[in-house]
Amino acid sequence: MSENIEIISKNRKAFYSYTIIDTYEAGMILLGSEVKSLREKKLNLKDSFVSIKDGKVWLIGAHISSYSHTGFSGHSPTRNRELLLHKKEMIRIKNVAAQKGLTIVPLKAYFKGGIAKIEFATAKGKKTYQKKDALKMKDLDREARREMSKK
Repeated sequence: MSENIEIISKNRKAFYSYTIIDTYEAGMILLGSEVKSLREKKLNLKDSFVSIKDGKVWLIGAHISSYSHTGFSGHSPTRNRELLLHKKEMIRIKNVAAQKGLTIVPLKAYFKGGIAKIEFATAKGKKTYQKKDALKMKDLDREARREMSKK
């Protein structure tokens, strides 16, 4: 059975700046006004990251704008949000993140069956020359596809 997935936001910068190693999916603990704001697609993952503190996994730096119809008691846009994972996944992520040079970056947020989820990945930072090579390969691939479509 395929569940309908409604993408809220993608972190395009993550694919440019990091080499993705392994991806995970987690639920998020959110306030009501945050969920309503996510339904309006008001989420920015650009400068956010995932951290493990006190045996819990946290999404840090994600910006969820205030809900348009909220009253005086909204939410803090950049508060830290706890992610929901199974214990085995949490241990595996903690062990991988402890390795030198690896980090955990959010890739995209979406609604899956009406529940807010986030996809994040363990990743290794790219060097400047790797980023340039990736852009060069992308341009060459685009040109090749353009030439093939002309024929």
